[in-house]
Amino acid sequence: MTRVGKYHVALIGVAVLILLMALVRIISGQDDLTSSGLIASALTLAVPIGLAGLGGLWAERAGVVNIGLEGMMVLGTWFAGWAGYQWGPVAALVAGLLGGALGGLLHAIATVTFGVDHIISGVAINLLGPGITRFLSEVLYKEGTPAADAGAGITTSAAVTGSTWEVSLPVLSDGPDLLGKLESTHWFLLADVAGILRGLTHNVNILVILAVLLLPLTFFVLWRTAFGLRLRSAGENPWAAESLGVNVYLIKYIAVVISGAFAGLGGVFLVFGADKYVEGQTQGRGFIGLAAMIFGNWRPGGLAAGASLFGYTEALRLRTSTAVISLFLFGALLLLIYLGMQIRRLTSAELEARGVKQYTLMAASALGMVILFWLWLTVDQLPGEFVFITPHVVTLLVLLVASQRLRMPKADGVVYRRGEQH
Repeated sequence: MTRVGKYHVALIGVAVLILLMALVRIISGQDDLTSSGLIASALTLAVPIGLAGLGGLWAERAGVVNIGLEGMMVLGTWFAGWAGYQWGPVAALVAGLLGGALGGLLHAIATVTFGVDHIISGVAINLLGPGITRFLSEVLYKEGTPAADAGAGITTSAAVTGSTWEVSLPVLSDGPDLLGKLESTHWFLLADVAGILRGLTHNVNILVILAVLLLPLTFFVLWRTAFGLRLRSAGENPWAAESLGVNVYLIKYIAVVISGAFAGLGGVFLVFGADKYVEGQTQGRGFIGLAAMIFGNWRPGGLAAGASLFGYTEALRLRTSTAVISLFLFGALLLLIYLGMQIRRLTSAELEARGVKQYTLMAASALGMVILFWLWLTVDQLPGEFVFITPHVVTLLVLLVASQRLRMPKADGVVYRRGEQH
């Protein structure tokens, strides 16, 4: 399939998803499914996950597994809170980037220079991040210090003022609120599209726009420049890259430091959302970002889809627990479409070649569709515990499905030593 063809398929897929969401909204009566408020919340929740995943993508494309994203994000949150209350949001942004980059540098020194196992080093970063920040808080935020007088405590920084940088995108959200009026009509599809567009364009934080722009920028740098080709070659076959004169050590260092900086930027976004640093505010988003990157098959577009999925389900959980039940119907309809596509290929050579495995997958999909539809018909109220873990369950299920087509960089996680090809 050509690249243009892939873009067409992606656009058709987005259109089908919006149509399904509109249909589910009409059938279930849950108007919040495509409301501008939900979409805006989903975008806000998806950004730190997407930034962490973007950091993982840079590191792993260069062949360095980075499960230390959570620790790097923690460093970003603390340094953003520390600098932000003293010198303002711009200083918080810079300090958060540098804090995350520091974590990336530590990971690069351990894995690239000393050849430490990437997983062990990542775990160490995840342990060091909270430990270092707690130590710094106890030293700098204790009673009697200027920070404590400004409102800081052992587990929180003082408030970061002026961190709300919101804009409304021109044309769609300036002037009369036409999208809001269309959304309030609740007309099929038209109101849904208006709600989605309004949520994506009305009162958007500048950091959100920056994070979204980083996705195509990453694609351009990694897939359209000589530097990107060298970086990806270091993740596929570093010894072949070495034979062509590429400084693999330097490339890996740059990639992992950038990886940490992106994770730190995700931490800055969390600090701006809360107007201060709070201990534990990352809540595992670094790990979820890593999962989103894997779901996206180590590519920016797929990463954006994975982060958006988690952000949407998390926003749905936070805004209304009853609407979560509508996900059962949505999942059943998706499985129905999948089965329809497979049935159309029953006589194709590809389906015959896959044999029993494909038929088993189809049978499991049919069973899952029936179960989801039955749950939607019979369940009126989900237990609070299940509602709380819904985003994580959805993420795991999608990862299980997507794992059939994943292809990681060939030298990802391999310890590289110049001249010692394995």
